[in-house]
Amino acid sequence: MARPRRKRCVSGMPEMEGFKPFGIPLRELSSVTLLYEEYEAIKLCDYLGMKQEEAAVKMGVSRPTLTRIYDKARKTVATAFAEGKAIMMEGGDYRTGGQWRRCPHCRREVALDGNREKCDRCDSGQSNDINE
Repeated sequence: MARPRRKRCVSGMPEMEGFKPFGIPLRELSSVTLLYEEYEAIKLCDYLGMKQEEAAVKMGVSRPTLTRIYDKARKTVATAFAEGKAIMMEGGDYRTGGQWRRCPHCRREVALDGNREKCDRCDSGQSNDINE
């Protein structure tokens, strides 16, 4: 029996839900899925310039596991670019450091801490739980 998969630590949700090729309506596109932990791996390694060892520690996984996550993320993005597909960001085996909600007005992910239950961007008080 295989060992249960460890949840990957994600520092926060992306501000967007996905990307699509310019000029083509989303309903006419097929899509690929980029998991939240794959997004986090690309953000840490490429955007923030961390070495894979540092990124692995930050995500709470081994370096070989981070490499597999990162390689799959790059292949997903390359497939979307080469084949003109939309990239939808969702799901995966992840955990965050707290509770997150998506603001229904501006679609931004809001971290809830203590008494704060309003969106920082649009000051809306209504939101939907996405992760606890």
